Amino acid sequence: MARLHPRLLHALNLLPSDRPVHLLTRHSVRELAKNGFADYRLPLTPEGIELARDWGGQLARPVSAFYSSPVGRCVDTAKAMAEGALRAGLIDRPMDVLTDNTLVEPGCYVQDMNRVGPTFLKMGAMRFLNRHLQNPFEGMLSPADGCAKLAGYLRDREPGRGELAVHVTHDTILAVLVAELEGRRSINQDDWPWMMEGLWVWFQDGGMHWVWRGERGHRLLRASA
Repeated sequence: MARLHPRLLHALNLLPSDRPVHLLTRHSVRELAKNGFADYRLPLTPEGIELARDWGGQLARPVSAFYSSPVGRCVDTAKAMAEGALRAGLIDRPMDVLTDNTLVEPGCYVQDMNRVGPTFLKMGAMRFLNRHLQNPFEGMLSPADGCAKLAGYLRDREPGRGELAVHVTHDTILAVLVAELEGRRSINQDDWPWMMEGLWVWFQDGGMHWVWRGERGHRLLRASA
């Protein structure tokens, strides 16, 4: 049976109750890739839908909006989370999922997919991301610029005071973002986001604050690329 990362639920206790908060989360459990690459056609499993629905009901604060990568398994994750939030009374009416290409894998970092795409497919996700963290490819934003772009995206969608906005994305985006925030230039399998694992983010006193795997961090904001 699929389960949430053991430190994800605990993070709810570390969030400021009076601030607008974002949850940038990986999609839920999908079907297995047969060739090693999780292309956009792979859907959620029934178990993945139920996991997302259950987690949506545990978010512990009112939800202002659900955003998603336009990839089907991300949209379906957001829909299931919204269903769970409605059942739990965290939203008072059914909500549409708003899609945004910033959340597409690995869209927020890519400037020229024709140059980057073949390299990604050739190297595989882990090798590609480690190379990107150490020596960014031409046609891509640096990890720092990508972080600034994502921070700008989130700030433009700030929920109300004490509310939560949910953004469903992909493992590659989360992996690079967390590594950049923590000042790391490499990742391994232990760093890889679980299905349905998320980064909590809020903005305060000119800085970006976050909780990842039960650990809080913050940094001053820089201008978006």
